[in-house]
Amino acid sequence: MSDSDDETQYTARLVAAWRAADRALTRSPREDTVGEALARLAEARYDYDMDAPGDIYGDGVVAELERRVAELLGTQDAAFFPSGTMAQQVALRCWAGRTGNPAVALHPMSHPEMWEGEALSTVSGLRVVHPTTGAQQMTAEEVEAVREPFGTLMLELPLREAGFLLPTWDELRALVEAGREREAAIHFDGARLWESTVHFGRPLPEIAGLADSVYVSFYKSLGGLSGAALAGSREFVEETRVWRHRYGGQIFRQFPQALAALAGLERELPRLPSYVAQARVVAGALREALAKSGVPWSRVHPEEPHTHQFQVWLPYEPDRLTDAGLRQAEETGTVLFRRWSAGGPPGLAVTEVDVTQPGLAWTEADVHEAVSAFVSRI
Repeated sequence: MSDSDDETQYTARLVAAWRAADRALTRSPREDTVGEALARLAEARYDYDMDAPGDIYGDGVVAELERRVAELLGTQDAAFFPSGTMAQQVALRCWAGRTGNPAVALHPMSHPEMWEGEALSTVSGLRVVHPTTGAQQMTAEEVEAVREPFGTLMLELPLREAGFLLPTWDELRALVEAGREREAAIHFDGARLWESTVHFGRPLPEIAGLADSVYVSFYKSLGGLSGAALAGSREFVEETRVWRHRYGGQIFRQFPQALAALAGLERELPRLPSYVAQARVVAGALREALAKSGVPWSRVHPEEPHTHQFQVWLPYEPDRLTDAGLRQAEETGTVLFRRWSAGGPPGLAVTEVDVTQPGLAWTEADVHEAVSAFVSRI
């Protein structure tokens, strides 16, 4: 049996354990069968006329979704994209054309650098400059100190790979001002911007209003099927629609994705502040429980989560920790942690904790009990 076959079987075992568990902090999209996903899409309640004609190349329900996103973010317009990667490529390419400068200043841990296969340079002909190398949000001083001109400053809010980190509101305003002082366009990678309102203490339009363009995702926090949107001025968004077509994003029919996104805006968006609040409770309990558990070292990062997602670090091999979580799920019906991966110095592993609707019922005592059961299986 090949390594890929072994991995496929192990993943199937993980998913089976997650599906059978009666207690978890969140539910993974991997747990859905096709039938369950279709049933949920059919059963969802939509603030949309289901007797209206279907969409063709972006009209109908897709256009309605675009209108609502623009309204929520306080922008003149928004365009639906089949993926966030395409949306980011198009936005940054358009700004390069408008500024005449193909350089994009961004964090080396941002999504285009980590997860897009060097598409910025290979597909779009752009190049990147890194104002910082640290595992935290860049600062205004670092942007000011970049030694070459750049056409666009891209800020990932929150910065996932560093622990779903956000700057403070004053730090964000200073970052934007530093970019403008360099005569750069400001683009927000806001895949998870929806839940940033709690940390910033500001509504979405005020946050989005700092940038020239904003990308948001419909599945990362809203539970949609897939898809993203680019929002900004009417003129800019219209230009992105031209490039969307050129990049292969002018899809014939997209009503399932659009309906799922509308359902997420209706159902999940109002719940996100409660998820953030509960994530802070869970993070605090995890920190206390791990400190008392006998493990040689642990870290919950950040100590107070900025969103409803955060990291946990432990000094063991990742496979050992993933296996401990699997056996806990199979033997107790509780899912505390899912996959672990290597991170930082040798001997350390990291996992992401996501708190959504299922996690709202957890008490601090529940977290302590789950940590004890997990550690006993390491």
